[in-house]
Amino acid sequence: MKIKRLGYILFVAVVGLATACNDDDTFTTSMDNKLTFSTDTVKMDTTFSKVPTPTKTFWVYNRSGNGLRLTNVRLAQGNQTGFRVNVDGVYLGQASGYQVNNLEVRSKDSIRVFVELTSPLSGTEEPKKVEDNLIFTLESGVQQKVNLNAFSWDAELWKNVEIKENTTIKTKKPIVIQGGIKVAEGATLTIGEGTTLYFSNKAGIDVYGQLKIEGTNAKEGAVTLRGDRLDWMFDYLKYDDVSGQWRGIHFYKPSYDNEITFADIHSTYNGIVCDSSNVDRQKLTIKQSNIHNCQGYGLLSTNCKVDVSNTLLSNALKDCVAVFGGRVTLSHCTLAQFYPFDGNRGAALRFGDNSGTQLYPLLQFDVYNSLITGFADDVIMGAFSKDAALNYRFDHSILRTTKEEKIDAAKYIEVEWEDKADTVQSGQKHFRLVDADKQRFDFHLRKASKAINKGYVLANGTSGTDRDGKQRTDVPDIGCYEYVEE
Repeated sequence: MKIKRLGYILFVAVVGLATACNDDDTFTTSMDNKLTFSTDTVKMDTTFSKVPTPTKTFWVYNRSGNGLRLTNVRLAQGNQTGFRVNVDGVYLGQASGYQVNNLEVRSKDSIRVFVELTSPLSGTEEPKKVEDNLIFTLESGVQQKVNLNAFSWDAELWKNVEIKENTTIKTKKPIVIQGGIKVAEGATLTIGEGTTLYFSNKAGIDVYGQLKIEGTNAKEGAVTLRGDRLDWMFDYLKYDDVSGQWRGIHFYKPSYDNEITFADIHSTYNGIVCDSSNVDRQKLTIKQSNIHNCQGYGLLSTNCKVDVSNTLLSNALKDCVAVFGGRVTLSHCTLAQFYPFDGNRGAALRFGDNSGTQLYPLLQFDVYNSLITGFADDVIMGAFSKDAALNYRFDHSILRTTKEEKIDAAKYIEVEWEDKADTVQSGQKHFRLVDADKQRFDFHLRKASKAINKGYVLANGTSGTDRDGKQRTDVPDIGCYEYVEE
């Protein structure tokens, strides 16, 4: 009896399995049964011609209840638009006529599609729409499609460029930098007003010679250095707002007399790095610029002579400004440490005479009419070796730091110490917009800011105009921006 019963159970199991297999293998040619897509449109946003885009993907589902056979999946325009597609592991290339034939999608199954684009030159100055359709033809004759589109922008493409002689770049046409730019010793690279350079992930500017950035405050006159991703990471966040998109600018030891005016440098790893050099020679002068959203330092100066005026240095994972030795002056600057991507952010300002185990005498560090603030209670860090000369001075500035028990009047002149109770609200009290959740910042002054009418006119002329080129008053505001009615 036991043997007969076991045989019966096995018989039922085999029949059930066979029935299940038959159900799964049932394919229909009914025109009522169709595929379902995770999206009906794949948007690649704006991209540069001749530059491959990141890969996008979508899913194709069969929820019709029966298996479906696809006669083919094809790009409607073949290779004319530059889209590259892989369907269920099969590349739609020239060899296959830009299509794949005889696919099966069983009931409740799915396939994945990958899409990239390298668009051809459009011959236009403005971005031009590029689109194609991915056509899915079922055995029933039903055709379904997913639209692929992007806006393609013609750009010059530079790869591993070395500047060996004096060179000027001045163009409204975008320039995409891959690999980087090296300015050789003895050569000068000048970047003229209105120019925008787009850097790929590992690209930057390495300066052994001289760099001059000559932006202006005219409409579209600023020079912009940024990453080359024009698409969005999330619906609310562009890649251009994400730090670490490119390497930044590095001034090496033999480089002197560099000048940056009306420049927008953002979303880098390190914004600017200045290597140790002769502190009696001017290494770098920065005017009316901003260095924003850096995954490393905003400005790192090691044993150099550097002057920075009317400039915004904001949001860095390490420090917005780090000064180790040398001679450095900050005039009418705003240092705002609201880096949104990591709670272990560094200081707004760090200064001293040592970097690691190496000592560099801080011969002069003067801060005039500057606003230094951030999320933390203390955003200013000073570190000196034993018996080091404390050659620093803060004059008519607002400082978010611990007030020293005994104030040295020679080092702190007309300084206002920001109240620790304002920790959460300091950004909102000073600035128009500080929204770390959505990475939205506007560091122009609000009417409530205590920085208004608290500065004084500097004899060196840096109090003439602010970051935007706006004329300052006889009693200028502290920070890089002069207050403008909202």
